[in-house]
Amino acid sequence: MNADEIQKVLAMNADKRAEYHHQSVTANREVWTLIDDDGAVLLVDEELDCVPVWPAEVFVKEWINEDWAHCRPHKISLQDWQQKWLPGLADDDLDIIVFPLQHDGGVVESPLA
Repeated sequence: MNADEIQKVLAMNADKRAEYHHQSVTANREVWTLIDDDGAVLLVDEELDCVPVWPAEVFVKEWINEDWAHCRPHKISLQDWQQKWLPGLADDDLDIIVFPLQHDGGVVESPLA
């Protein structure tokens, strides 16, 4: 993926990024998230606790800045995502935020959707 393609995807609104994410995950058979030394990072607000996901490592790296400098991208196979992560997120009452950007949130989805 070249720089122009990356910028084109980053310019999409949250719904289009979610659609792009789902298509990419299906095609590439992998999901990317953000981890630190304690495991998967959560994005928390007053109402929701969400695990952020992205379709590729390059987009996770776009998220990392000073506040997240201690974090790193983490690849999950689609099989592990479906068989381990989604049931675990549901058991822990966590949602998923699909392809968030620093300046634009992502689409929140239930792990059982």
